[in-house]
Amino acid sequence: MNTLFGDDSAERLAKISAPDLAIRDGEDGRPLAVRVRPASLEQFVGQGHLLGANSALRTAIEQGRPHSMVLYGPPGTGKTTLARIVAERSGAAYEELSAVQAGRAEVRAVIERAAHRRQTSGTQTVLFLDEIHRFNKAQQDALLPAVEDGLLTLIGATTENPAFEVNGALLSRLRVYALQALSAAEVEQVLRRAAGEQIALDSDALAFLAARCEGDARTALNALELAAATAQELGEQLVTLARVEDALQRRAVLYDKGGDRHYDYISAWIKATRGSDPDASLYYLAVMLEGGEDARFIARRMVILASEDIGNADPAALTLAVAAAAAVEHVGLPEARYALAQTAIYLALAPKSDGAGRALSAAERHVREHGAAGPPAWLRSGPRPGQEQASYENPHARPGHLHTQELAPPELEGVRFYEPDEAEAELARRLAEVRRARGRTPYGSPGEQR
Repeated sequence: MNTLFGDDSAERLAKISAPDLAIRDGEDGRPLAVRVRPASLEQFVGQGHLLGANSALRTAIEQGRPHSMVLYGPPGTGKTTLARIVAERSGAAYEELSAVQAGRAEVRAVIERAAHRRQTSGTQTVLFLDEIHRFNKAQQDALLPAVEDGLLTLIGATTENPAFEVNGALLSRLRVYALQALSAAEVEQVLRRAAGEQIALDSDALAFLAARCEGDARTALNALELAAATAQELGEQLVTLARVEDALQRRAVLYDKGGDRHYDYISAWIKATRGSDPDASLYYLAVMLEGGEDARFIARRMVILASEDIGNADPAALTLAVAAAAAVEHVGLPEARYALAQTAIYLALAPKSDGAGRALSAAERHVREHGAAGPPAWLRSGPRPGQEQASYENPHARPGHLHTQELAPPELEGVRFYEPDEAEAELARRLAEVRRARGRTPYGSPGEQR
């Protein structure tokens, strides 16, 4: 499970020198993605969370005892390949249908063939049903008796949540496995093996394809095949970044996730958002996403900005930013980009205040300059030896839930750190009201006596 395609070294040019770039449709007319399809678990790449050592799925495959299942995940993550490996290792007959084209008649024919095999030779049948969510309830019900009886081992594949798209009776007899989009490193392994000794592939082109196909190995392979065929037709000996850009129809973004551009664009996004320009904020967000920036890094900066630059001028900003971070973790890219865009727009248009940060900085500065003063006796957890516990006035027992007892250390009586700014009008009104009720001067500046 470590590699799919061996140990090709990572030279600056991922060249496998050969003048012949003719790989489109191969000699047998099959596309590249089909010709390089893995035939065993040892060749299969990705889905380590499902196929790790001693996992239920890996054990079932290795022991040749398949069970009915739904493979749920994005395109190009190995659903069809995994189904074929399951059938191959089990020695079962393999039938494949697409729910887009097949109907109840095709399903009945598969069931009849499966029954004939079991009666005549004892051979089991694995049915791979692609796009299982396209079957309606009646079509799914037609499969139920054969699955329940063990006549068919059903492997359904879907990009839609099976909890909503597969009827409950059938779903209860299937094990659901959620596949994940391949990482850029995993897609790169796929591309290196596919290039083999027929394609001289520039390393920038390789990295671009691996990063920009959004975890879809089939998309990457199709783009590689088209780019190589185009290069051959033009008499070029190297598949360049320009060729794969054209094949994938996406422009490469000059972006270095570990260098200056990484810091420049996040800095630009922060300042554009702080400056209340949603268009600029979205532009820099798009550059970072197109450049392959880690969405979690962007989400963290959104959470920070929500408190640092908006704060109590709009407390909902922090809630939305935290929700966007959760969406990134639970949904991932590409879908999480919608949550990031929504949050970027909200943060840009929210009223701005750095009052919380300024107040904390003032308090920290006072502590550094004067040290930490002890709290008044009536706020401590209990009496000290030889001392009586001072009486604490519980504000909940007094009108307005307020009392006049001093709450700051004696050395800080009259010192202020927080004053709301113009974007925190409601907090300013409440603070003035509280200060009056507690016998304090309602207005003043941080650091002044009150």
